[in-house]
Amino acid sequence: MRSSRSLRFKLLLTITLFVILASRVGFNRAWRTIGVMMRKISLPLARRLAVSSQLLADPQPTAVLPTLRQIRCLQIDPINVVARSPLLVLWSRLGQYAPEELSTLLWEDKSLFEFWAHAASIVLTEDFPLHKPYMLRFGTGDAKWAKRVRNWLEVNASFRQYILNELAARGPLLHTELENRIVEPWPSSGWTNNRNVTIMLQFMWEQGEIMVSRRFGNGFGLKKQWQLAERHLPRWEEHAVWPQEKVVYDAAQKSLRALGVGTAKHIKNHFIRGRYPGLDDVLTKLERDGRIHPIQINDLPGDWYIHTDALPLLAKLEAGDWQPRTTLLSPFDNLICDRDRTELLFDFYYRSEIYTPKAKRQYGYYVMPILHGEQLIGRIDPKLDRKTKTLHVYAVHTEPGAPMTADVGTAVARSIAALAQFLGASKIDYDKKMPVEWQLAQ
Repeated sequence: MRSSRSLRFKLLLTITLFVILASRVGFNRAWRTIGVMMRKISLPLARRLAVSSQLLADPQPTAVLPTLRQIRCLQIDPINVVARSPLLVLWSRLGQYAPEELSTLLWEDKSLFEFWAHAASIVLTEDFPLHKPYMLRFGTGDAKWAKRVRNWLEVNASFRQYILNELAARGPLLHTELENRIVEPWPSSGWTNNRNVTIMLQFMWEQGEIMVSRRFGNGFGLKKQWQLAERHLPRWEEHAVWPQEKVVYDAAQKSLRALGVGTAKHIKNHFIRGRYPGLDDVLTKLERDGRIHPIQINDLPGDWYIHTDALPLLAKLEAGDWQPRTTLLSPFDNLICDRDRTELLFDFYYRSEIYTPKAKRQYGYYVMPILHGEQLIGRIDPKLDRKTKTLHVYAVHTEPGAPMTADVGTAVARSIAALAQFLGASKIDYDKKMPVEWQLAQ
């Protein structure tokens, strides 16, 4: 009886608060505020939700395409100290998979293609409507950069047409198979100087006129073959352009599903980073439509969201159904690509030191964070020697508060061994810079 009266009292109190708020701030905001008050989760639970949504807990996924459908994109980076980043991001989730599966999806099935997400990335072909508006808007507007690009393309219209003609007649082609018929060079004091063919191809790619049709070289190689978009993905070339609100409505949900839990800023910085005009209004609509829900995280500021599709996962985690594992992450992994979110949610400060002078590096050149359960407990500084088939681990750094036990050391060592196996290394060479508590596990 007492519990029944208590429940009725809480319900009456909630309704009263809602009516008062609605009269002051409006229905939508009042509903959002009451919703936040009604649902709160702990920080460890929020982390587990984020890790599980990134498919970094058990059970592991078993195929590349379903993995991409959850995390939505794979950032491309030229650094190959260990392996190309797309291959590492998939390995962290799939374990010992065949990289050829990714190549088949890209170049044969064409279920994936290369385009701009939160950086140059591999994206899903089914998401083409979300990327089309960027292609159409590239080089437009009054921004200084847009004007510079537009003017350069106008001056070099004959060069652009030459590339289109060559691809139509002889494509697909490498950039070295195209002549530099530049009218006015791209002005630059940096790495783009005198790379006029590459710059023109880049701009035509961002405009959606051409696409990468294949890559050559070790792993996910840097040598790109170009083809006309209408030939590489003919079914999508004439696809109807979605209204901008529909793009944001769809992309925001995919971003949030991949994040697990996030704020409006996190949604904006993920997946199609920075391409969410009118996001606040869209989030309000998504709430009204029951697609997303506000949520509070203990000890963290801000208004957070969870997608309706993630509620069953949240319920499982709240019930204790959590199967953690230990793995290593690419510096460009989707879990940590938003550095500010990583610091806020995981209390893990991470910045790439690739372009930092060696003497000033704190952790190393190509540093891979260590994910242990829902915590980022450290980082390793590895390098693969392909000639000797040796994976060098120059240092293993631990985070403050990391569990310093032999069991954790064993889990980290197994992850390093699994990485070596994936890379085809027959030997692991550990440097002396190892945590004493973990060294016995090596």
